[in-house]
Amino acid sequence: MNPSPLFGVIKASQALSSEIVLPRLIERLMPIALEHAGADRGLLILPEKEDYLVRAEARAAGNQTAAVLCQKPITAVTCPGSLVRHVIRTQESVILDDASRPHLFSEDDYLHRRQIKSILCLPLLKEGRLTGLLYLENSSASSAFTPDRIAVLELLAAQAAISLENARLYGDLQEREAKVRRVVDSNIIGIYVWDFQGRILEANEAFLRLLGYSLDDLVSGRLRWGPALTPDEWTGADKRSLIELRATGRCKVFEKEYFRTNGTRVPVLIGGAMLSQARDQGVAFVLDLTERKEAERNLRETERQYHEAQIALAHANRVMTVGQLTASIAHEVNQPIAATVANAQAALQWLGRDPPDLEEVRKALSAIMKDGNRAGDVTGRLRGLIKKAPPRKDEVEINEAIREIVALAHGDLVKNGVSVRTELAEGLPLVHADRVQLQQVVLNLVANALEAMSGVDERSRDLLISTGKAGPDGVLVAVRDSGPPLAPASLERLFEAFYTTKPGGLGMGLSICRSIIEAHGGRLWASANVPQGAHFQFTLPTHPDGA
Repeated sequence: MNPSPLFGVIKASQALSSEIVLPRLIERLMPIALEHAGADRGLLILPEKEDYLVRAEARAAGNQTAAVLCQKPITAVTCPGSLVRHVIRTQESVILDDASRPHLFSEDDYLHRRQIKSILCLPLLKEGRLTGLLYLENSSASSAFTPDRIAVLELLAAQAAISLENARLYGDLQEREAKVRRVVDSNIIGIYVWDFQGRILEANEAFLRLLGYSLDDLVSGRLRWGPALTPDEWTGADKRSLIELRATGRCKVFEKEYFRTNGTRVPVLIGGAMLSQARDQGVAFVLDLTERKEAERNLRETERQYHEAQIALAHANRVMTVGQLTASIAHEVNQPIAATVANAQAALQWLGRDPPDLEEVRKALSAIMKDGNRAGDVTGRLRGLIKKAPPRKDEVEINEAIREIVALAHGDLVKNGVSVRTELAEGLPLVHADRVQLQQVVLNLVANALEAMSGVDERSRDLLISTGKAGPDGVLVAVRDSGPPLAPASLERLFEAFYTTKPGGLGMGLSICRSIIEAHGGRLWASANVPQGAHFQFTLPTHPDGA
């Protein structure tokens, strides 16, 4: 007596339900599907990330069916793509009793090249969700997929959908377990199992080594995660994590410290989760942050040293720039001193008269006060520029700051035959800046212009310093000279540290100037002057935040 078709379906369903490993499930599913459908070729199409892939292909030859696992895209080579995409989109079966006759998918390239008689594409659905597709074809018989066969296949498809979902979940679980096992076995991250009574039940070697404990300490029960391991200031973080664990089953990672057996502390990053099979137990993952904390300390120290070096370089550049104008400074200081001496001598002469000419003495003393104040102004400006003081930002009137620099450099510029002209715009807003640093920038640009024009003999030596508005919330300062033209290649590198076009230059002046301007929220750049020379410009914002 032949077994009934129902018995065959039950047996096939049992065979599918017993497999939870995806490759073995596919190897069983495909021959069963071809056998019950009467198909000579079949494909299993499964979701893969954002698309679908052909994961298996089976062919029937006589009484033998061979299934091959693969990962192929849906193309005109593997299957009728328009038909398959239609089933994916609608989640409804498509049956073609005679694929050679006109139908909705007649224009598909695959069907043009292949002489297929019957086609069945069946969606595999679990709780309304598409878990895959079963594509079957018969190349020799029309109407091969009869209603009885389709009914059997739909029963198998339901079981196949369940089995595929179970296999996927099992595969995901295995993958997660493998990842956890790799982490545990690698001993890169400390891992321990704990309970709410404060006991550490299990721990890997990395955790024990991190704190200086041995396996005997763990086995004896002496190792506990409470106050013995945690400094007082971190107990609050522990309590918050326990509350979160009880409420949600997991806690966000946070930083804390542990005591080592030798009394020292180790910074760690810790995260945890409750164990589902035991609600009073959890697992914690501990990452040693010692190297990262040390790197952070080293970085902070490096940044501090770099900042101090920048201050030292800026001071050295300031001193060097002022040194280039020594003759001018000496002239500016000596002139009022000489006038003071002359006026003092005149006052003595007026006092020596009989009777003394007190009116002339008063005039001489007034002149002495004026010259003294003038000399004091020069030395005050010089001290301000040369002192090694920390930056201090105030409201600065840029035109006034520039006039002081022009006065300081005037003698040296005139001595070298440089014609100085200023075009300072009226009504400019105040800039929030360090006055000394801004004057250093202007003085450096003036000194560079003076040196550049020292070799010019065939034309006049002209220096123009101008100011103006830079948009609605900024000021613009420009320094133009009639020195040699700037080479295009030099323009790209002028502000690089240690790059210089001077035989004895350090290559730090313009680099420091740009750093100063950028620290104030502005921009410094250079271009060729027309018709000759260099044109340096910088902008400064008028608001403290640089907006």
